[in-house]
Amino acid sequence: MVTKAELGLIGDAELVEELSLLTTQTARMRARMADIMAELERRRCTKNVRPGVRR
Repeated sequence: MVTKAELGLIGDAELVEELSLLTTQTARMRARMADIMAELERRRCTKNVRPGVRR
């Protein structure tokens, strides 16, 4: 990770590479969050269908 103070010392190509890496990581995190939210929703709906079942 690049600190704010180091940004002025880094060339354009390196900055674009860092930005690309962060964009890719963000996309992966968003996809993972969507998967987790979908799983939680699925579980919530499953519990409502079978209210008598306990774990």
